[in-house]
Amino acid sequence: MTQARQLVTEARRIVVKVGSSSLTTAAGGLDADRVDALVDVLAKVRSGGEKEIVLVSSGAIAAGLAPLGLARRPKDLARQQAAASVGQGLLVARYTASFARYGVRVGQVLLTSDDTSRRAHYRNAYRTLDQLLTMGALPVVNENDTVATDEIRFGDNDRLAALVAHLVRADLLVLLSDVDGLYDGDPATPGARRIAEVAGPGDIAHVSIGSAGKAGVGTGGMVTKVEAARIAAAASVPVVLTSASRAADALAGRDTGTYFHSTGRRSADRLLWLQHASTPRGALTLDDGAVRAVVERNSSLLPAGIAAVEGEFSAGDPVELRDTEGRTVARGLVNFDAKELPQLLGRSTRDLARELGPAYEREVVHRDDLVVMAP
Repeated sequence: MTQARQLVTEARRIVVKVGSSSLTTAAGGLDADRVDALVDVLAKVRSGGEKEIVLVSSGAIAAGLAPLGLARRPKDLARQQAAASVGQGLLVARYTASFARYGVRVGQVLLTSDDTSRRAHYRNAYRTLDQLLTMGALPVVNENDTVATDEIRFGDNDRLAALVAHLVRADLLVLLSDVDGLYDGDPATPGARRIAEVAGPGDIAHVSIGSAGKAGVGTGGMVTKVEAARIAAAASVPVVLTSASRAADALAGRDTGTYFHSTGRRSADRLLWLQHASTPRGALTLDDGAVRAVVERNSSLLPAGIAAVEGEFSAGDPVELRDTEGRTVARGLVNFDAKELPQLLGRSTRDLARELGPAYEREVVHRDDLVVMAP
């Protein structure tokens, strides 16, 4: 057993993500046998009492297709959300019944990326998940597809799983696909080789990664899984990417799938959510001096450095910070409404406080609420 695989066996808190294609029949409905097979693996892993599992499960939309007479995943948002509304209850009921065979209680947690980029909400998300684990329950997490907007089309929960792994301070993220890991070519092509370990992004720079899912019931392909692995690894959470049928082998530390080594330091929970999960409500254009202050010196953004404001947003909303060429250099939580900002542009906080009152002697985006985006 390699050192990397040894780390897999030593992981105590594990986030496992499973996609729609691993839970459904060929016709698109929920497959009870496949759900039970996954539950058998996870229940065995946690049976010794030393390991905790958080399950991030897609499948709500897929589970709702057949009851609503839909042959395939619809393309329009309204029918997707209708299917999710019907299917989420069926999905959780199936997990509840299956885990009950082992005396394991399930707790449903529905998240939206917009919620979890805000201070109070991300803290509440952590507290809820941590408390469920402390009380011996197994959280089943899904994106709240019935109320999400553009998020509903994103990544078949792959990115959500990476963010949840960071949020709950997981020791390991396991992404279950319909393919056993990442290959250096099309896995269906003779001669394609599985990539056993990825030490950093450069290891797979030469690999052409397909984007389409196989089953027609989910949205995620290998592209979203590799991106999720990169997010988690950069946040100091190692990742195993493998197939659902080999989940037991992967969790036992056997040489299956692809292991992504952690490549970065753990950052603040909220900043990771802000960078990868928030939906910007607007944009602020910065002058050159403000760009240097934010990017190079990790400074707060002051009114004097803002040249223009776009969008409609409220205090506390995420916004993009752009340079004069329109490139996004950072993302942050703004302290003023969009309607307030125009009168502040280019002015010092001292002048603003003298003219408008002490409430205006503050940053537009505080450095603690700001994350620099990779170029």
